[in-house]
Amino acid sequence: AGPQGGPGFPEWGMLPLPTALVKQGYRDMLRISDARMSGTSYGACVLHVAPESFVGGPLALLQTGDIVRLDLANRSLDMLVDEAELERRRAAWTPPEPRFQRGYGWMFQRHVSQADQGCDFDYLMSAHGETAGEPDIF
Repeated sequence: AGPQGGPGFPEWGMLPLPTALVKQGYRDMLRISDARMSGTSYGACVLHVAPESFVGGPLALLQTGDIVRLDLANRSLDMLVDEAELERRRAAWTPPEPRFQRGYGWMFQRHVSQADQGCDFDYLMSAHGETAGEPDIF
């Protein structure tokens, strides 16, 4: 649900607790997403994971049963999966089919950056030359 996968980086990060867990008495769990979330929510949420799963980011490799460690004091989030297993998963991963073959959607997916880079178009970055500047005011 990141910039390309949504597409458009939708506000899908407010993930409720699964009903099956609530029925077992759980009242909180860590939720991790490559989406955005508007406003406040309940419980622990990690959002804007980048690169997003749609382009092969770490969430694309996460599987049911994997252990994830969140260390707030050291600002780290780690999948506790053996590196050889992650390599096997990376090799087996196939990207989703492109959603757009032309038009704005095609341009968006080809040029939008990931969440950690601001979800901006690459051709708007300063590396592409000087801006046009402010217009003359008469």
